[in-house]
Amino acid sequence: MKLKIGEMQHGPRNLITDVEGVLVGHSTVDRGENHTGVTVIMPCRENPYVNKLTAASYVLNGFGKTAGLLQIDELGTLETPIALTNTLNVGLVYDAMVGYMISRCEEDGMSLRSVNPVVCECNDGGINRITNRAVGEKEVLQAIQCADEQFDLGAVGAGRGTVCYGLKGGIGSASRCMNIDGKRYTLGVLVQSNYGASRDLRIKKIPEEAAESDSGSIILILATDLPLSSRQLRRVIKRTSVGMARLGSYIGHGSGEVMVGFTTSRPQKTTEHILTQQILEESQLNLPFRAAGEAAEEAILLSMLCAGPDRTLDGKTIHSLTEYLKSDEQGI
Repeated sequence: MKLKIGEMQHGPRNLITDVEGVLVGHSTVDRGENHTGVTVIMPCRENPYVNKLTAASYVLNGFGKTAGLLQIDELGTLETPIALTNTLNVGLVYDAMVGYMISRCEEDGMSLRSVNPVVCECNDGGINRITNRAVGEKEVLQAIQCADEQFDLGAVGAGRGTVCYGLKGGIGSASRCMNIDGKRYTLGVLVQSNYGASRDLRIKKIPEEAAESDSGSIILILATDLPLSSRQLRRVIKRTSVGMARLGSYIGHGSGEVMVGFTTSRPQKTTEHILTQQILEESQLNLPFRAAGEAAEEAILLSMLCAGPDRTLDGKTIHSLTEYLKSDEQGI
């Protein structure tokens, strides 16, 4: 289905990987009652611990179990890939990420004594037997090894068991391009959608019994090559909430809204102990603000449109948004 969200141009793939150097990989678990997975965002092709990226986080509603935000907020840098999974697998995925970073640093001839993995989560316990904790080191390494510029959307990886506005949710992504002073920049968003009450979805009337309350969580990951400070990044990632609001969400009590952003534009060393960082003039932030809102809205929609119908563990049907739009000639 063709979408037209906002007024800005998207990148060639319309994915977060339109930002040069960013890769995404999934590992999906579908066995027995386990319908879950892990999605890994590789922020750069180099070792991120050695080549730390400027980063920021923002928690709009803190009903969540994300790991790694404390150090991002303190230091303003990202030093590992970002992993998304289900609520009860955060610890196992965190441990696998530590192991991966130890190995990666050993390959680069350095000893790792401390590292800050970022692991975000949504609760997929309706579709997935979450207490089985089916995601571990094997799945994390699979996701990292298959990370690419092109990746699937919908009910894959960390989005395999999620539900959004009472319909099947999943992984979604979109990008926007910006021209500033004659140079082209890109901003991309990836979401793990698992939130929203069906009665609030503004694009189509959905039976209210599909999801009567706004609960479950959404993770929004933003990448850009714009030269931004950590403080500016935090301002930009807050605007992904505009995409949520435009679709109808009121950010419910039981829903965790967590945003993490990074830029691939790095400070440069001018002397042994002095870094010089380019940053965007504050008056020009309206453009990335708009890009963040548009990309988040489209990413959420695509997470739903690319996911087919499913069934909960107790046999309840979870419909796909596409089922409600088939007979609607005007679409979204």
